[in-house]
Amino acid sequence: MIRLLVLLSLATIAAPAQTILIRDATVHTLAGEPLEKASVLLQDGKIAGVGRGLKAPKGAQVIRADGLHLYPGLFDAFSILGLAEISAVDVTRDLGEKSGFNPQLESLIAVNPESEHLPVARANGVTHAVTAMTSGVIAGQAGVIHLDGWTWEDMAIERSGPLYVSWPEIRVHTLGPGDKADPKKRPTTFQQAKEKYEKEVAAITDWLDAARQYEAAKKAGLEPGEIDRRLEALLPYLHGERPLLVRASRARAIRNAVEYCGEQGLKMILLGGEESGEVKELLAEKKIPVILGPTQSLPRREDDAYDSVYALPGELSAAGVKFAFATFTASDSRTLPYEAAAAVPFGLPKEQALEAITRNPAEILGLGDKLGTIEEGKIANLILTDGDPLEITTQIRGLFIQGKEVSTENKHQRLYEKYRGRP
Repeated sequence: MIRLLVLLSLATIAAPAQTILIRDATVHTLAGEPLEKASVLLQDGKIAGVGRGLKAPKGAQVIRADGLHLYPGLFDAFSILGLAEISAVDVTRDLGEKSGFNPQLESLIAVNPESEHLPVARANGVTHAVTAMTSGVIAGQAGVIHLDGWTWEDMAIERSGPLYVSWPEIRVHTLGPGDKADPKKRPTTFQQAKEKYEKEVAAITDWLDAARQYEAAKKAGLEPGEIDRRLEALLPYLHGERPLLVRASRARAIRNAVEYCGEQGLKMILLGGEESGEVKELLAEKKIPVILGPTQSLPRREDDAYDSVYALPGELSAAGVKFAFATFTASDSRTLPYEAAAAVPFGLPKEQALEAITRNPAEILGLGDKLGTIEEGKIANLILTDGDPLEITTQIRGLFIQGKEVSTENKHQRLYEKYRGRP
């Protein structure tokens, strides 16, 4: 019996990918104008054909999509999907190690494929995402995942992705009314804050210098027993082979990070960039892309305009800065299309809002040849909808990950049905 179960399991694993023809949909390729009454063929996990008059291969599943719209799957450009389940319960969060410098950590291998957040996000059209540990100065390597799979290996799109770096900031602490009675709390001067910042930047430089020395020693014939996993992990980032995800919020910190990465020869993607509008010309000049956090947020500073967060994407777009939207969470990844939509009334063209959750993140992360548009040869991560995915009333009518039709059933739906039927 055990042998039979093993054979059945192996047969299931080795089963060929589905061949599916989605027929007569309005296909929004994002690589050109929408195609009316067109078909898309999915085969071996990829897009095998796009256009009118496509015929279904023998044995293929045919999905009639009259009146429906086919889009690339939505891409959450930064999240903690699969790494955190309940924020208030430590044992359900795996966001880093105690040491502040862990470039060797791979976020992907910590992903929990059974996380309830994954099907919830899928149900709203998110088919793939960046997931990353965030605890520490250099927290580890982000992974790019499909939002479906039995194991993290099944989910992997890119195992060793960009390196997460939390950029130091100069923070001057002043005492509030409640702090003055606490002798342990002391104000900091600008000079003290600057010295602390310089010390933190120097620590990053020390790691990069150590990695360069390690690389030189390795070329000179390093013995196998002398391998340093942390320094080894830094090598692809030293020469711009892989980018850094540099988390910075304030304009001064962004300028400092851009200057530093330029001096060190590092490839930078700005993460967060809440005040990136103040340095948009610099970002455009240096061709630094930005992954923005949730648009549906309060202004960062009390004297900011009420619409500053909503207007920021439009400002970056007008300045020629490439950007993408992200949720930075696990539980809110499902709101990704609405983060993009919220910026449209405040100056961001609607087409660019959609590109910022499909095509742009793929291109920013170096995956433009695999994801982001509906073109032959790309991974078949697609959504079939009854309307514009940026509209909250739109429903997902079909979802495909690696060319396989995936259920949109999820915990939210189960609970809704359960309590809807309560006597």
